[in-house]
Amino acid sequence: MKKLIAFSIFLIISHLSIGQDVKSIIEDLEKKRFAAQVSKDAGFLNKVFADDLIYVHSNGKMDNKEAYIASVLNGGSVYSKIDIENISIRVYNNNQTAVVNGKILVTQPPVDGKPTLLPLQYLVVYVKDKKNGWQLNSWQSLKRPN
Repeated sequence: MKKLIAFSIFLIISHLSIGQDVKSIIEDLEKKRFAAQVSKDAGFLNKVFADDLIYVHSNGKMDNKEAYIASVLNGGSVYSKIDIENISIRVYNNNQTAVVNGKILVTQPPVDGKPTLLPLQYLVVYVKDKKNGWQLNSWQSLKRPN
């Protein structure tokens, strides 16, 4: 009986630590993705975005993977800096799906000498693909009041 209880506790702790590892991986991916958007790193963005990406901007415009990456590269979506203010990650589907809710502050290039600040709240869905690893499938954001 003691062995069964000890084994059960081990399984629970193992499951919790795996979930925590996934949360750390996803948080790191979010940081790297935001950095890639700022630096226009098409290679990383192509790797992390799923082929069926749906990217809904805070103004309601919707892009697919190809259109969004093109907008980052050609200046349609310009970021000077992206700061994560808050992030919450929930893991589902036997650690194969992660849902991220976050708040970021996007700094865009100056207009009339002042940088444009865009406070956003967002939702992201990641799914772990056997071939490509963690893939961002959906992004949706909205502007927060200043």
